[in-house]
Amino acid sequence: MSELPADRDAADGPAAEVPLTTGALARRLGVAPTTLRSWERRYGIGPAVRAEGRHRRWTSRDVALLEAMCRLTSSGVPPAEAARKAKATAGSHTEPTRRPPGASRAPGALPLGDVRQECRGLARAAVRLDAPAVERQLADAVGRYGVVTAWQEVMVPTLHAVGRKWASSGDRYVEVEHLLSWHVSTALRRRTPLPEPPERQPDASPVVLACVPGEQHTLPIEALNAALGELGLPTRMFGAAVPAEALTAAVRRLGPAAVVLWAQARSTASPPLAQRLADLSWGVRGARRQPKVVLAGPGWSGTSARGAVRPATLTDALDLLSGAYGASLA
Repeated sequence: MSELPADRDAADGPAAEVPLTTGALARRLGVAPTTLRSWERRYGIGPAVRAEGRHRRWTSRDVALLEAMCRLTSSGVPPAEAARKAKATAGSHTEPTRRPPGASRAPGALPLGDVRQECRGLARAAVRLDAPAVERQLADAVGRYGVVTAWQEVMVPTLHAVGRKWASSGDRYVEVEHLLSWHVSTALRRRTPLPEPPERQPDASPVVLACVPGEQHTLPIEALNAALGELGLPTRMFGAAVPAEALTAAVRRLGPAAVVLWAQARSTASPPLAQRLADLSWGVRGARRQPKVVLAGPGWSGTSARGAVRPATLTDALDLLSGAYGASLA
């Protein structure tokens, strides 16, 4: 892909040697002008130059200090601590550090509440459309905590914050949600190796995971698929909006230990499909087997199917499915 034209943003070139206005610096850093004023008021990070009329003018040293502040807050460091660290190292920087390749600019902050520090760093990187930072922080979270904790305590709170921001801002931040969702999916898939069946039973039945017809939200079952992979359980992921007949045919062919049906909305949940799958059976007479049908997602609230179960959490689903897999090995 071609790079941006050199004159796309004057603040990216030699203009850094000329004092910048607050608006120009905010565009350069990808933050709101009110954020710069707040940092000046709260943490004493202000411009070295004031023009006539008390207009702020930011020098190259100011820019370097604020870029360090942005890098620290994007990695999850609280603003007050980031300000102290940025000031402590400011003396050794006389020129601003350029934005890393792939980083972009976007204003605003996400309403996160009381969450892990990793969520704040991930949210800041997502709002700035800093894809390399988003990818790195997701990989770090999964590697450090495992899929279940990373999903429940880092990915989900940040995704929910993006959704709230989108809902309260019209059509803004849609691009943030798309970028974050893509990289969450990538991180989960990278954590999902093709598990080797146990040597004692190479034909162990898999767990089938699929969204019901019309359902496009796949991230939760991607998280479940990755968590099952961490446990070494064989799976078959079919993804979004699987046609009922195709899913039924796949279940007949695979003879799975369990089938997970994800429905995000009640409008897509299909009790008849769940019942059809629960009624399937295979094997010789006297030793016929049926899959355990697991109804996952908020769309199944208030509905049921005979023989199907509905776990409340990801951990509950893992316990249930690992038990079903263990039973298939007995």
